[in-house]
Amino acid sequence: MNEHTPTVLEAPVATINGIALHAPGESLGAEALRQRACTELLRQAAQQAGLLAPNDAGTADGVISEAASDAIDTLIAQQVIVPEPTEQACERHYQAHAADYRSGEKVHARHILFALTQGMDVVPLRDRAEACLLDVRCHDGSSNTAFARAARELSNCPSGADGGDLGWLTRDDVAPELARELFGQAQVCVLPRLVHSRFGLHVVEILAREPGQDPTYAAVRGAVAMALRQHSFVTALRQYLQLLAGQAHIVGVDLEAADTPLVQ
Repeated sequence: MNEHTPTVLEAPVATINGIALHAPGESLGAEALRQRACTELLRQAAQQAGLLAPNDAGTADGVISEAASDAIDTLIAQQVIVPEPTEQACERHYQAHAADYRSGEKVHARHILFALTQGMDVVPLRDRAEACLLDVRCHDGSSNTAFARAARELSNCPSGADGGDLGWLTRDDVAPELARELFGQAQVCVLPRLVHSRFGLHVVEILAREPGQDPTYAAVRGAVAMALRQHSFVTALRQYLQLLAGQAHIVGVDLEAADTPLVQ
């Protein structure tokens, strides 16, 4: 090797109790790495509980065996106990989130998408999105063309060709994280902050709203109870994963950064 040739150092392999989560030199995004780590924690716990054969080996590609998948399901059913929500809890949840159960609500929206791809540095992407948001908010109400021009020039969504226009949308038409920002509100304007979704960062303008109708509590009681059970399950699973992580030797992955358990 030439003495002037720089040495390229590969990132260390992330492991759970010595089991590699990826191949040497493979670069994974933080969420994908946490997902593999959580799955491996559960696979090893299933082995320790006698639910999975000791010779079931972890893999560096993130793909587990069918037996491991079944064993993890059994382990979670045994260890993650979800209490049935009380009637009082269901009623409080409905009163606080009635807009989530509104039927017939529609919004006419347009957006500018700054797509986030694996391995991308989110800081400069957010800077560009924030600059765009500031620009279109300065023109909000005074120029209908500023938003459309920015969408055509900057948006990573095919709707950019139409000025970002998404047409009339219901909750079922968009991802849940977008629905939380678009629906159950009153404003008809450029939203004052960026909207984050699995697709990236969105500058969103609400052009019009149709409010829809709020159902009675009795009509949606089953859906409310299901939402509370799901919330309890996510909380209990996160706590169980934290317990497993505290007992494991973990290298190269930050499980504390996960907002929710990421399990394949």
